[in-house]
Amino acid sequence: MKSSVSPAQRAAPPRSRTTSAMLLAGVLLTSSGCAVANSAGGDTGRADGRTLRVVLTQEPPTLEPCEASLTGTGVVVRSNITEPLVERDPTSGALNPLLATGWKQTAPRTWTFDIRSGVTFQNGAPFTAEDAAFSIDRAVNSDLACNVEGYVFGDEDLEVKAVNDGSLTVTTEKPDPILPLRLSFVEVVPRTTDAKAKVRVPIGTGPFAVRSWQPGAAISLDRFDDYWGKAPDFARARYVWRSDASVRAAMIDKGEAEIAVALDPMEAEKDTTVAYPNNETTALRLDGREAPLDDIRVRRAIDLAVDREGIIDALLGGLAEPAGQLVPPGVVGHSDQIEPPRQNVAKARALVREATADGVPTDRQITLVARNGMFAGVSETAEALQYQMQEIGLNVRVRMADTATQLQYQLRPLPKNVGPIALLIMHGNQAGDAAFTTSQYLLSDGPQSTFGTDALDRRIASAGAMSGEKRQKAFADLLTEQNQSVVQYAHIAHMNGLLGLSRSIRYEPNSATGDEMRLAEVHSAKGAKH
Repeated sequence: MKSSVSPAQRAAPPRSRTTSAMLLAGVLLTSSGCAVANSAGGDTGRADGRTLRVVLTQEPPTLEPCEASLTGTGVVVRSNITEPLVERDPTSGALNPLLATGWKQTAPRTWTFDIRSGVTFQNGAPFTAEDAAFSIDRAVNSDLACNVEGYVFGDEDLEVKAVNDGSLTVTTEKPDPILPLRLSFVEVVPRTTDAKAKVRVPIGTGPFAVRSWQPGAAISLDRFDDYWGKAPDFARARYVWRSDASVRAAMIDKGEAEIAVALDPMEAEKDTTVAYPNNETTALRLDGREAPLDDIRVRRAIDLAVDREGIIDALLGGLAEPAGQLVPPGVVGHSDQIEPPRQNVAKARALVREATADGVPTDRQITLVARNGMFAGVSETAEALQYQMQEIGLNVRVRMADTATQLQYQLRPLPKNVGPIALLIMHGNQAGDAAFTTSQYLLSDGPQSTFGTDALDRRIASAGAMSGEKRQKAFADLLTEQNQSVVQYAHIAHMNGLLGLSRSIRYEPNSATGDEMRLAEVHSAKGAKH
């Protein structure tokens, strides 16, 4: 759904979408090569009808369950190998029972969970409330520095107690109206799991178990025959990875894979591809610790320089919507009142000139860091943003980075003595609540924030204690405030994913597919189990 344009924005109309697309294409022709879909090799496995073959953009950095909120890990681990107590329906937002059959708030700071009986781990051990308590304690209260701890729980520790095999209590430091939602991110592992070190091959209660992980080649899973739920159609699954989108698409065409993720928009017209809103939002995070990005006029100028519609049309195949905030529609806290800024080069140049006149070193080189494989067309998008920032008088260079390097720039502790950084990020709010975005990206000391204000910090804390309509309004208001008084982000687009699907399978992607692709939801087109 496209946002309408306010009268104030109409006063300075941007370049037309057609002209923008032509300009972006022209700027990038000299530096963008054409990829050739070379052979996928023999490590994908044969099309035997029993193995579901999935091709990813890159090898998962880890299969450690407490890191499953990382997209590269979660897409393999979540709800396939391991499971949480509670799962969120990605379409309705409703919380559904999984390893917990029910829950209720039994005191202002305490929630009680009923634990499902008859569940077995892949090592043969029975699942009880003790395993659930151990898993929460290991992920949230330990020194493992799990991503789920920072992303979902921040600095808060939980008091966890197994009352008996079938009952668990979780007590928070202060009342938390969305604790069950937070716990949907904690994957359950056996209490025999190493509590002092992250594991390479996880054990869980999910429908698939890890058979092997060949570094640099493939990850293979086997169907877990003692799974407590409905058995998946496929007996095996095999993940491989190819960084080139055209190669991933060719693997579907050649019958070398059943599912290929993150295809290039140029593949959108095929009957073997399907587009879906993937809850991801792209943005430039502007490091306010360093000049010239420490000046709000420069940050606001960058926000006005971005040609969102041109980038979407020319580089993203139209498979996105212009963004003015970090959370897309459907997430609690999304504001329908925030309209994506329209490009206004003249106003942006004037802001840069004003800052320059006041002594801001606007000629200092800004490094625009982007991650290879983040989305189809990421390098071209980075180059377009570089051009648009240079158009308003800024000095910008692009640095394309691998995942490990990009994470050094994205997560605290942030690198020092690297100069001003504009980091291209893609944020997916898997949980459907703006609390998970604001605690990470807007708090002044948030794990993925470079700066903020005390006033905004107080508003974030206040909104997090609310529920219902009050919660929705409070978060929408503070997202508006970020755009007015902080401008840490130049938002670009709410993204759509493009999935390649073999004609031999049936699968309907949803907004969670990019973060947790549930293999049990993939069915044979012939309707038979294999």
